[in-house]
Amino acid sequence: MDFFLGIDFGTSGARAIVIDAAASIQAEMRFPWENSPDWLDVWQKALWGLLEAIPEPLRREIKAIAINGTSSTVLLTDATGKPVDAPLLYNDPRGSVMLEQLKSFAPENHTVVSATSSLAKLLWMSQLPTFSQARYFLHQADWLAFLLHGRLGISDYHNALKLGYDVEELKYPKWLENLQIPIQLPEVLPPGTPIAELQPEIAAQFGLRQDCLVCAGTTDSIAAFLASGAKSPGEAVTSLGSTLVLKLLSRTRVENARYGIYSHRLGDLWLTGGASNTGGAVLREFFTNAELESLSREIDANTASELDYYPLLKPGDRFPINDPYLPPRLEPRPDNPREFLHGLLESIARIETRGYELLQQMGADKLQRVYTAGGGAANNTWTAIRGRYLQVPVLSSAQTEAAYGTALLAMGQGGQGGQGR
Repeated sequence: MDFFLGIDFGTSGARAIVIDAAASIQAEMRFPWENSPDWLDVWQKALWGLLEAIPEPLRREIKAIAINGTSSTVLLTDATGKPVDAPLLYNDPRGSVMLEQLKSFAPENHTVVSATSSLAKLLWMSQLPTFSQARYFLHQADWLAFLLHGRLGISDYHNALKLGYDVEELKYPKWLENLQIPIQLPEVLPPGTPIAELQPEIAAQFGLRQDCLVCAGTTDSIAAFLASGAKSPGEAVTSLGSTLVLKLLSRTRVENARYGIYSHRLGDLWLTGGASNTGGAVLREFFTNAELESLSREIDANTASELDYYPLLKPGDRFPINDPYLPPRLEPRPDNPREFLHGLLESIARIETRGYELLQQMGADKLQRVYTAGGGAANNTWTAIRGRYLQVPVLSSAQTEAAYGTALLAMGQGGQGGQGR
């Protein structure tokens, strides 16, 4: 029997899911992030730990593996694939000092014109003393897959979007080539495309099939979308994790960095959306999980809160308002914690609604249905409040784990151009 492995390197930890040819889950493994100054060591431990944790009978029958990583988590390696410096994580803003330079050559409102884009990070890294030793620029998912298949310099068009890769023409644009960055930019493949078989020593070490294929990966948020069950234009996925991420399936590509909007290619369709810094991290700043659960049950979801917040932990948002200095608005704060939570849940629902309205104003398909992923999907009160604002059915995703979406990709079912295997 054939099995397929998806591995998710997310913001809070790594997860792996094994599915069978009917897409049923056969095993799930988790590896929470430990506090360590060395992310590369943590990632490798997670990868090997997850492979080891898979029950041996399943391991022997895994036909293909795909890995997702956090978008714009990047690193430089030498010619052998050894990192030359610490990676820059998805939310590292050091590239902000390169924004004026980026604006001078990138098209107006391009997705790379962002402090955290892969290209901004690459330009920042190019000034480091270690840059002279570097030969390859890789995303987190690219490097982890390399550890399995041994081929350097290969990425996918989801991870490569924020590097400036043209996902419509499927090539690097002239303006990017003209920069003549003295380093190997990745060869870009459709997500789910088989790259190579496992390195023999990896197959032997973990008791995996010698002919097990390693496929091009994706980003964690797109993997969560693939897991959701959304397939038609107008269907969307809201990820209610630490942050609020919206993705709407559309026949029209929508790009506008001014509003923090960009589109990923999804087969013949476009996955258009944006990410706000509001979300679960703000809720957890004020409430424990137990408090969130008990207080939510006390809230009447049909009654609107009169409190109007913009819940952020610190100044700055990306979407639907793209303003690095946007101040958090968390006042007035009532004495009653239930009222305060009600105001926060309503306010995040308003930001979500505003985001979908903006995507539609920019030309995306009309919103028909919203699937919900992330920890917030389990909060029924919040779901009811969001439904009142969104005015469309709000459902839980079929599967909420990004690792499941990545396993579908390994199976060739991600709609990304990967072939059925």
